[in-house]
Amino acid sequence: MKKRKVDIVVISDVHLGTYGSHANELLDYLNSIKPKKLILNGDIIDIWQFRKSYFPKSHLKVVKRIIDLASKGTEVYYITGNHDEMLRKFSDTFIGNFHVLDKLILELDDKKAWIFHGDVFDASVQHSKWIAKLGGIGYDYLILINRFVNWCLNKIGKEPYSFSKKIKASVKKAVKHISDFETTATDLAIENKYDYVICGHIHEPKILLKENKLGSTMYLNSGDWVESLTSLEYHKKRWKLFQYEKPKFVEEENLFEMEESLTN
Repeated sequence: MKKRKVDIVVISDVHLGTYGSHANELLDYLNSIKPKKLILNGDIIDIWQFRKSYFPKSHLKVVKRIIDLASKGTEVYYITGNHDEMLRKFSDTFIGNFHVLDKLILELDDKKAWIFHGDVFDASVQHSKWIAKLGGIGYDYLILINRFVNWCLNKIGKEPYSFSKKIKASVKKAVKHISDFETTATDLAIENKYDYVICGHIHEPKILLKENKLGSTMYLNSGDWVESLTSLEYHKKRWKLFQYEKPKFVEEENLFEMEESLTN
């Protein structure tokens, strides 16, 4: 299969090791591209919710594919997030083409990009970590139930439905949290004269020009591989959001993996 050449790919919030992770779809995507730089912007492996009983082959294949890309010349940057914060003790580690960092600044065609996960702006992560972890477990099971419901809907020819997106859209605090996150990130980026600020963390894929009285910056969020199945791609001096269209058979395969895990 001919692979698409891309200058930079940014993915985040894959949450390998949880029931919600769409590892098969991500592997399919990674097998379809040939990036010069691959930026893993946090929460790739979910160490918070890691279970010895659940790390299927599809999740291991994603890790292997990332290593393969690095061995074949792709510069891979692993930027730590809150769910994989244990890796922060290895920050500024360089092994061949593989780098572990807390943040990354890139020069892109005379413009400057500031790239980090984004949990530094989340008060629940910084001050009440146990609440954030409890919420993460609840979210994982919500996604598991949602995927079973969507499998049933698919069988009867109905469109899929997202519980968490419905909750986010209907809860004013969630909407405000996302807006505050974007404003904080972009205000700091403008103050420090960054042309792009690139985050993950909040699972909301977006490309948006943000302005204040000091100037403007482009805010980009890579989304996630739990629900949105999105990445950011930079090629020929232009950013775009990529959204994966998942084949129905992959959804069924993931459901089988989850059922198998729960019965063991």
